[in-house]
Amino acid sequence: MQRNVYYQTGLNIKELTLGTITLPSNVLMAPLAGYTCYPFRMMCTELGAGLCFMEMVSSNSLNYKDKATQRIIFTTPEERIKALQLFGNDPRIVETIACSEFMSGFDIIDINMGCPVPQIFKSGSGSALMGDLRRASQLIRACKKSGKPVTVKTRVGLNEQHLIAAEFARMCEDSGADMITIHGRSRSMMYSGEPYFDQIEQAKSVVNIPVIANGGLNSVKDIERMMNLTGADGVMIGRYALENPFIFSELTHKKITKDKYKLLQEQIALTSKYYDETFTLSYIKKITGFMMRGISGSKPLKQELYRCGNISEIKEVMNRIFKGEMQ
Repeated sequence: MQRNVYYQTGLNIKELTLGTITLPSNVLMAPLAGYTCYPFRMMCTELGAGLCFMEMVSSNSLNYKDKATQRIIFTTPEERIKALQLFGNDPRIVETIACSEFMSGFDIIDINMGCPVPQIFKSGSGSALMGDLRRASQLIRACKKSGKPVTVKTRVGLNEQHLIAAEFARMCEDSGADMITIHGRSRSMMYSGEPYFDQIEQAKSVVNIPVIANGGLNSVKDIERMMNLTGADGVMIGRYALENPFIFSELTHKKITKDKYKLLQEQIALTSKYYDETFTLSYIKKITGFMMRGISGSKPLKQELYRCGNISEIKEVMNRIFKGEMQ
């Protein structure tokens, strides 16, 4: 069931239902390693994102209660919909995690079947699963035993000679997946090149579950083009949201009175509240670096930003960076 709530020329922004969960919009935030921590997810949700995925975590790490992984999956009751992305290739371990008491605090399980980086691929996880549909199906079925909505993030194929988006989407639906997100590039293309819009369109045409389009979305124009050419049920935005988190409010027409400077001040406060200083410094420097893109003459200040050794210094530099943008 999908109920329209927003409209914009060239776009069909709407609620999206996954099992028993209704997302407020079909504009989603992708899981990004090192960025989609709790404060960033809360910011994107405030700005209009229908769902923000935690960065991917290893099912093996969760099985062994790895401390670094615990930081990645940190959340609070303030996060209304919690979506955890797993990667792994052992259905038994994945089932153990999915059905464990630990998972009771999460609402949606997303399985990464599209990560192209060598270390993930060589382990038989991520995009490697596009070459093993039987195992991919077993992983989805294992997660479905949790009783939670299960989603899959994948690509259009391993390489441009073997594009299988429709076949893979059909397998996902047959295995019980509630939604599939398709990055329009193959594994061999990594993060560059024109997405295969036709592959996403073909996948959409053969399944009844929502298909979300992803890849190469760096403006409203790109998103309109993706939606129009694929007929997808929604979009998932990646790195562009680091640079312009207001993309969510632009698409959903959500009224926001804050500027980037205000958002970053709130990010500092929230990150400092729940994370140690080392993580806070690293994260705030990275997210500020993205948000200051396009500000004329900011390069020297960016260099100064990365030399900051504490939060007070970051705030001082941040004030000079964004002073010209403040209303």
